[in-house]
Amino acid sequence: MRKKKLIKNTIYHVLVTIFGLIMVYPLVWMFMSSFKDTNTIFTTATQLIPETFTLDNYINGWKGFGGISFGKFFGNSLFISLVATIGTVFSSAVVAYGLKRCHFEGKKILTVAMLLSMMLPAQVLMIPQYLWYQKLGWVGTYLPLIVPYCFAIQGFFVYLMMNFIGGIPKELDESAKIDGCSYYGIFARIIFPLLKPVLVTTFIFSFMWRWDDFLSALLYINDSAKYPVSLALKLFCDPGSTSDYGAMFAMASLSLLPIILIFIFMQRYIVEGISTSGLKG
Repeated sequence: MRKKKLIKNTIYHVLVTIFGLIMVYPLVWMFMSSFKDTNTIFTTATQLIPETFTLDNYINGWKGFGGISFGKFFGNSLFISLVATIGTVFSSAVVAYGLKRCHFEGKKILTVAMLLSMMLPAQVLMIPQYLWYQKLGWVGTYLPLIVPYCFAIQGFFVYLMMNFIGGIPKELDESAKIDGCSYYGIFARIIFPLLKPVLVTTFIFSFMWRWDDFLSALLYINDSAKYPVSLALKLFCDPGSTSDYGAMFAMASLSLLPIILIFIFMQRYIVEGISTSGLKG
């Protein structure tokens, strides 16, 4: 029995390792290609390790375009991602608390509508949203990329927080009411501090999604100086002339650093926020 179990575990870990390497290989190839000379990237595509390492791609890529350093694009992405994420965290927490703890007419309808919004493809809303933002005069600004997220438009995070709040004993709410706390006081003093694991999880996922968002920036941002990193990378590819793939791979590798660092240092919060259903002893 022990021998069979050992064989099964060995096969399992070997298969997982192989699939993991297959999944991560494109990223490793891109990173290693960023140290190759641009003209040799595709002629030596099957060769993972560069014959000679060069940092020219990083130097040229960081210079940016038209006098705009690539650091400017990183700053744009950081601004959009942080502001939109903070808005998402607080608005989702408020809506989740209202739907889980407060009693009002139409509560079930709103909850069902929130769950249905999770199943609605974003492409369905693309055209009406664009027309709406155009009439508001928001096209060409960061407002369409930030303001909507301050109103809990992502049902996944609301649903996640609702489940977490459901695991918090209602006796805490009742004790706070006896002490004279209103619904706002209960949320601010009792519920919100206890939401730390799920708040961190929401922050991580929201930041990653906003950082990687290419389509929204493509739709609403028409000034290259306002481009986030996800959109600025396409400037390296020019179908009408030569494309600097080396610089593009270099800047793409740098753009992955914030996400990788967040995952490495905060992965325990991701697991804890999703798996925890209530208070810990």
